[in-house]
Amino acid sequence: MPRKPNIILIMTDTQGVNVIGCYGRPEMKTSNLDRLAAEGIRFDKAYTCCPVCGPARSSILTGTYPHTNGVLANNIPLGANIKTIGERLRDNGYHTAYIGKWHLSGTDYFDDGRCPPGWDPKYWYDGRCYLEELTVEERLLWRQKLRTPEDVHKYGITEDFTWAHRCSNRAIEFLKEYSDKSPFFLVVSYDEPHGPSVCPPPFCDMFIDFEYPLGENAQDPLIDKPQHQREWAEYANLPKDRKTLKNPMYFGCNSFVDYEIGRVLEAIDEYAPDALVIFTSDHGTPLGAHRLNSKGPAMYEEITRIPFIVRWRDRIPRSVICDHPISHINIVPTLLEVAGLKIPPFIEGKSILQTLLNPEIKPNEYVFMEFTRYEINHDSWGGFQPIRCIFDGRYKLVINLLYTDELYDLKSDPQEMRNLINSQEHAEIRDFLHDRLLEWMDETRDVFRGPVWERRPWKKVWRMGWNGSGKTRPRRDDGYLPRVLLYETGLPVEKWEYDKFPPRGG
Repeated sequence: MPRKPNIILIMTDTQGVNVIGCYGRPEMKTSNLDRLAAEGIRFDKAYTCCPVCGPARSSILTGTYPHTNGVLANNIPLGANIKTIGERLRDNGYHTAYIGKWHLSGTDYFDDGRCPPGWDPKYWYDGRCYLEELTVEERLLWRQKLRTPEDVHKYGITEDFTWAHRCSNRAIEFLKEYSDKSPFFLVVSYDEPHGPSVCPPPFCDMFIDFEYPLGENAQDPLIDKPQHQREWAEYANLPKDRKTLKNPMYFGCNSFVDYEIGRVLEAIDEYAPDALVIFTSDHGTPLGAHRLNSKGPAMYEEITRIPFIVRWRDRIPRSVICDHPISHINIVPTLLEVAGLKIPPFIEGKSILQTLLNPEIKPNEYVFMEFTRYEINHDSWGGFQPIRCIFDGRYKLVINLLYTDELYDLKSDPQEMRNLINSQEHAEIRDFLHDRLLEWMDETRDVFRGPVWERRPWKKVWRMGWNGSGKTRPRRDDGYLPRVLLYETGLPVEKWEYDKFPPRGG
């Protein structure tokens, strides 16, 4: 039997393609990620499942959408019956370790310091673990007092102080220890360049005078856009005529985390050169695009389009760009197939292994995104903002349940300035994508699905009544729980979709 391959997943936080050299931004100084792309496949149309940390990570690590796994917002834990890829691989012979930001315990931003099922406790190192190594004074430094390059120099901050550096150290230790103990699955999850974007010299100084060029959409008047975006832009209060952005700490930290990734890549090259390596980020950040100041309830490219780079030496092509749409939802089924394991019906994405082997193969007709709420801990970021989105590689349809919907043609309008939702010229593609979106919501048992998502002002024909699509959809097998019993019979289900039973006599 051939040896199962080692797998390494590297993640960052709040890092879109708009700040990575190999995605067209060479001035951002990300030489290590650029080298990784030159040695593998760079996916040009990769998307998060949700542009918020916790929900995005829930999909990356479970292969299910947030509306399935329960992480509808930050600081909500995974459902008790949801298994991560760590558990699935550990239970099939892999040594699994997770180092860095988790954001899925439901405790707080830093999590609770306790290793969840499926991972090696020796290497577990979430935000709480890092904080417990710091004094009270150092905690306040990290969270409040290192806002400028001058602050970094004032307090004598070095790379040893940072969470990123300590994560890299542990990853390197793991690679040394398990280089001859295959197979293993290692996740290295950096908080950086997420705020407060602490980075040591020389990184904090590299972008002091740098002005990031903004696109036309930085002056987006948001006319014919959803009301909540206009309110968000008003709150952000960014200059309407701004053409450049200065943010030396974020941009410096962006290069700093690339340096830390480079340290891990060097260790991979030495100790596990044949490993499958995947790099991605949980979501992007607008950097002033559309006059918005952070990730959240919008599906613009700057927020949802994420880097996705894969290297697997002697197994997949080198220096290839793939422009087929993919999603974080594809990660878990891909890793299961790579490990030679069966993909259970409960997993909602498809493997892209065949695309890795031959980038001409299109893995998805569509990718889907969602948003429900930014965070449960506090009352900000607009509260409840139910959004569902479908993208086919050219057209992006966004259903903002409470406000105006959006349709963009990214071929003719890559900056998403023109909302085509009421364009009769685009009605056919709009309605077609809308039907596919509703089908996806049904197929994935979206907890918020129902007729209201169909009843849009621009929709001419409504097909759903009180009972929605009229189907009963049992929970699919996940490989762990007993097969679901059908409510009407008490017997194991025979399929994943039933016509709704007729009402009984009154």
